[in-house]
Amino acid sequence: MMLLMLGNGLQGTLLGVRGEIEGFSTFEMSLVMSAYFVGFLGGSHAAPEMIRRVGHVRVFAALGSLISAVLILYPALANAEAWMVGRVIIGFCFSAVYVTAESWLNNSATNENRGQTLSLYMIVQMIGIVAAQGVLLLGDPSGYILFIIPSVLVSVAFAPILLSITPTPAFDTTKPMSLKKLYEVSPLGVVGMFLLGGVFSAQFGMAAVYGGKAGLSIAQISLFVSAFYVGALIMQYPLGYISDRMDRRFLILLTAALGGVASIVAVIWGEDIIILLAAAFVIGGTSNPLYSLFLAYTNDFLEHEDMAAASGGMVFVSGLGAISGPIVTGWLMTTVGPGAFFGLIGALMMAIAVYAAFRMTQRASPSVDDTAGFQAIMPSSSPVFVEVAQEIAIENAIEEQMEEISP
Repeated sequence: MMLLMLGNGLQGTLLGVRGEIEGFSTFEMSLVMSAYFVGFLGGSHAAPEMIRRVGHVRVFAALGSLISAVLILYPALANAEAWMVGRVIIGFCFSAVYVTAESWLNNSATNENRGQTLSLYMIVQMIGIVAAQGVLLLGDPSGYILFIIPSVLVSVAFAPILLSITPTPAFDTTKPMSLKKLYEVSPLGVVGMFLLGGVFSAQFGMAAVYGGKAGLSIAQISLFVSAFYVGALIMQYPLGYISDRMDRRFLILLTAALGGVASIVAVIWGEDIIILLAAAFVIGGTSNPLYSLFLAYTNDFLEHEDMAAASGGMVFVSGLGAISGPIVTGWLMTTVGPGAFFGLIGALMMAIAVYAAFRMTQRASPSVDDTAGFQAIMPSSSPVFVEVAQEIAIENAIEEQMEEISP
């Protein structure tokens, strides 16, 4: 997974830089970046059936070959339409790869180490994405070598899986809860997750594009993109700890408002690279934990047996928001200028904060003693990972209840 995230993290940033070199317009690049999330959403739904029909290993091999091929073809087919098709394929393949890997990982874990295993898995993903930004400095973005490197990394990443003697597990997923029922359970969870999908896809897809339009050097773009994920890695667990001890809606409000303020600061003083990096750190450190907070808050109003189904619906809502994020960002950056990148993120974060404040007036918060446990989850996680994280939260809640009851 570390090698896969190195490849995926590098290709996303590299395309943003190379698009500027090729003379693609900001709006063309926004369509290219949005295409990844179209494929990602499709892959998360198609992967379970693919795995049931041909098995984990064949799915890994087929998708790995497609990813490597597309990565090499990017510089050879340097036009926006070809890149859009490539990004749809890459998004589809990586989504299905995550489903495959995470279901296999979950099957291999035990009840005693499942939580630690998934936490380590998420940390490895984050480290892979951050390290990928350093690889960007090893070659010339206008050449071929930086496209060959992620292709090789992805190809090598599949070797341990394809040569593994571990038996492949049976595969099954829970049918997602309908969006109507999900909204009735938690309006804040659904609306917030949709808006957050736009925030995450804008920063994941358009950060490098912004860096190019803002005149940042390759090294500065590398640091800038890394800052989002470093912030996410550092802030995820502290905010999770706090969320289990207070009204989650208030924490959502504060967290989103902090991300919004950081965005406004970047719009006003974005010429200073130090302020830019600090703003990216805060935005990443607030937007990524918000994903887990919305899931945990929604769980607070669900019975244990409904949480897995709800997680699938929440992932779908986030995916819908993610598709529109880069497109709107690109249009605004074309119309207003590069600062619209932070302007849109700030507007979405402030909208989350305002809606959270509104929902606090509509119904009482559940007792802290009755709330479900927080589980750290990346916005790029597949439905399998989210569902497993929900199961861990349920198990922890049951254990806590049993400890309170026992003398």
